[in-house]
Formats: sequence, C-alpha cells, structure tokens
Amino acid sequence: MTRTALATAATAAVAALVITAPTATATPHTVHVKSGHTAVTVAPAIAKALLTNGIAPIVTRPGKPSLTTVGHQPTLKATYPITGGSLTASPLGGTIKHKGGLKFTNVFNGRSLEVKNFTINLTKGQLTGRVAGTTTRVPVFKLDLSIAHIKLTKHGADATNVTLKLTKEAAGALNTTLKTKLFSTGLTIGTADTHPRF
Repeated sequence: MTRTALATAATAAVAALVITAPTATATPHTVHVKSGHTAVTVAPAIAKALLTNGIAPIVTRPGKPSLTTVGHQPTLKATYPITGGSLTASPLGGTIKHKGGLKFTNVFNGRSLEVKNFTINLTKGQLTGRVAGTTTRVPVFKLDLSIAHIKLTKHGADATNVTLKLTKEAAGALNTTLKTKLFSTGLTIGTADTHPRF
C-alpha cells in the first residue's frame, strides 16, 4: 500500500472514531412534559388496615378519587393531573409534576396530615410532596421499578406498575402527627401508573 493510501485510510479511521465515539460533554436529550395523568392504586390490604385503624385517606382537588379492584378486592384509586416537568430517556431521569394531594385523617382523634403537589423524581427514584400549609417538601415514596413496564413514544411515556414504598421521613411524620404506629419505613402502599405527554 502506498504512503498516500495509508494516510487516507488512517484519516478515514480517525474520522469514523470521531463520529461514533461519545464525547465527554454530551448530554441526554431532554423533553418537556406538558400534560397527562398519574393514577395511584392503594394495595387492598393497606386500604383495609387504614380504615380498620380509623385512618381515612382523602384525595384532595384537583385529584380525583375512585374505587377499583385488585385481585377482586376493593380498594381506593387516586388520579392526579400532570402539570409539567422534564424527562430524559437515556439514562432515564427527570421529573413529573402534579397538582392535588392526599390527606390522612385519624377519625378517632381528628388529627390529619396532607401532602400535595406531588413530584415524581425518576433521577432520585422517589416521589416527593409538599406538606400542606408549609413550604416544606418531603420524600413520600421510594419508587421501585423492578416490576414496572416502561414505554416511550414520540409524544409521551407510559410507566405502569411502579411500586410505592413509604419513606422513613413519611412514616415518621404520619405516625407522629396522627398519633398512631400504623406506618413503617418501606411499607408497600400500592402502585402508580403515570402517563406524561410531551
């Protein structure tokens, strides 16, 4: 092979590497969330335990409560409108913001605690909420994606069967405020299905 041919081949090889190799400054493509909804379904055993112990979960507006069944057992479902956020596909991350809340009331003593304006943080794997009447935002649930189904399309995303596990902060706040011992760290409250649209 001539010297010119070798030089041409080397240049082509370097060009190919430059084109295909990721750069250190490359950032994931971000899409902005415009609308959609997220539905939270309480595990039937948890719904029964809450009501048996006098703890009433109340969905606050603009969230919408409904009754559903899981394994032929009745339970509570709450659906919240998505109001914004941003997502990245690879790696999966970003936030999904909502309006509405969930208020827990102990009917035996009248004490209550409400968290609202939930944000799903896929980067940190948690769902946070603002404590009503304050500016404090706390982690409410840890997101377990081990059995979830995630689908990305041109105009949206669908993540179903995301397991919601109560955080240490949320369990402590609920027990202290409601004067109960019902809540514990890591307790599986239910599942979430989220459908953000771009």
